[in-house]
Amino acid sequence: MKVHAPRLPVIDAFKAIASQLIVLHHLAAYGPISDAVQQAAPVLISWLYDYARMAVQVFFVIGGYLAAQVIFSKIRDTHAFATLIFNRYLRLAIPFVVAVTFSIACAIVARQWIVDDFVPDAPTFPQLLAHLLMLQSVLDFDALLAGAWFIAIDFQLFILMLVIVWLGGKTAYAKNVVLMLTTLMVAASLFWFNRDVSLDDWAPYFFGAYGMGATAYWGSKPEKSGILWLGFIVLLTIIALVIAFRARIMIALSVTIILFLTTNMQQIKTSAWQALPRYLGKISYSLFLVHFPILLLINAGFAGMGFKSAIAGGIAMLIIWAASLLMAYIFYRTVEKPAEKMLKSRSKLKI
Repeated sequence: MKVHAPRLPVIDAFKAIASQLIVLHHLAAYGPISDAVQQAAPVLISWLYDYARMAVQVFFVIGGYLAAQVIFSKIRDTHAFATLIFNRYLRLAIPFVVAVTFSIACAIVARQWIVDDFVPDAPTFPQLLAHLLMLQSVLDFDALLAGAWFIAIDFQLFILMLVIVWLGGKTAYAKNVVLMLTTLMVAASLFWFNRDVSLDDWAPYFFGAYGMGATAYWGSKPEKSGILWLGFIVLLTIIALVIAFRARIMIALSVTIILFLTTNMQQIKTSAWQALPRYLGKISYSLFLVHFPILLLINAGFAGMGFKSAIAGGIAMLIIWAASLLMAYIFYRTVEKPAEKMLKSRSKLKI
């Protein structure tokens, strides 16, 4: 989800907002606490359930943008190709496996207090192996962690982007060929893959947003060709939206344009007003991983103690949100950051 480079304030702000919306979506989607709050605020819960989840599009665009920052300059041969994939896998998988283990432990406790479909059953060995390989959705296993599908898709998207850059980089006009291949894949996603919901376990379904982000980065470079290709992708996206409007694609397009227009702003010195979004952006992956186990435990306690009122539900939601932020900070300091340092020490090809 991030690279070893100076932090970018606009990207941190996007990650901060998007990660909070995803937490709120899951708060609205799962458990008796959501049911309780819905009594007093049905419109709010419905909106969070239906629309807050679209914040993942922000992460897809940012993922493409950050991947484009490093892939083109790093990939030189087959060894570099394999190393980048392995490093990316470890970058995602080490915190993911720890979070899945935490979620399994929390589910054991939660099952003592509550019977609900959102509480994962005890995992089977094939299910655990599928999660380890990030193939749980492809192999049709129930997820042990809310949002596990996103991490698997993020890994697929990175590999697909890497293949495009690797193939294009072998030609005499490397950058233009890479941009052309990226544009073709974005078009295929927007006009075909993304319109078939049965394909949403695979990277091409989401590559429209990821490719937009990559092109936003290349378009910000001095070479005019990048801007031309970005303009072409914006035009293709508008046409795709006219043919079949999708709010998630509109969000991705908006984030892409903002990233492109704020390239220079991203280079300004960090100031006091940037501290909170910088902090929330930094822990966004950890927050994404740990909030569901917290949600499990507090929902189970809420049900076990017989609470049902909207006021109690609202207080419980705030407790989940605050506890998730605290746990995300702890997780970042004890798991994600040490894992990053370990990866940095073993190789210079880092993502």
